[in-house]
Amino acid sequence: MDTTAYKDFAVLLAKEAGAVMRTDFSLAMEKEWKEDNTPLTETDLAINALALERIKKAYPSHSVIAEEGSDFRESDEFVWVCDPVDGTIPFSHGVPTSVFSLALVHQGKSILGVVYDPFGDRLFVAEKGKGAFLNGKKISVSKHDTFENAVIGINWSHRSPVDLLQLFGALKQKKTRGLNVGSIIYMGALVAAGEFAAIIYPNKKVHDSASVKILVEEAGGKVTDLWGNDQRYDRPTNGIVASNGVMHEKILALIRETVTRP
Repeated sequence: MDTTAYKDFAVLLAKEAGAVMRTDFSLAMEKEWKEDNTPLTETDLAINALALERIKKAYPSHSVIAEEGSDFRESDEFVWVCDPVDGTIPFSHGVPTSVFSLALVHQGKSILGVVYDPFGDRLFVAEKGKGAFLNGKKISVSKHDTFENAVIGINWSHRSPVDLLQLFGALKQKKTRGLNVGSIIYMGALVAAGEFAAIIYPNKKVHDSASVKILVEEAGGKVTDLWGNDQRYDRPTNGIVASNGVMHEKILALIRETVTRP
């Protein structure tokens, strides 16, 4: 399948969304708190509406799953999965570590991912079978193969469906460098770029994982659910582990030892 036209469309939309993020970024930003204890800003809503409008105009037969409003039909072959501002907590508190994320999913499989950091002007792009790129330069995952000094991104809250506290302790004992920049997608993109060894994400929100799936795997890594299984990326997920591949089975084994499966 030729995804070039889809890629060009997604990149233009990402740049447009990024311009909105840069314009709106400020201290003392107004925000509301949703039922899941995550903030909501006017920027989230504006970019979500922009994505829906652009996608439905360009591809009326495709569905859209987006964090702040979707247009999803079970029967559609193609689904665009969008997070208008991944990292709304840092974004709304004056920390520039947020991204726009868009993935195209075909029959449950991610075939295109575009992630844009408008503050650092970093554009991550991956197409199925074509590799992963950062600002046009091919990227690949790291070869780090031990827990010691491995940078692993973890995003977890009290509403997560599984408790990761024992996992945190086990990683600490292994001298792992845990890091959370507030955007699981950005950290996933940095796995693809070879900066992080892995990310662990326990939540079910597919808009937080569809682009990571294609970016990391096209960069030579591996992405599964928390328990090592493949899954669809047009439905709620069982969390994700995205790694450089070398660390993957070690991380899954540690999760099985420390995390109770629901």
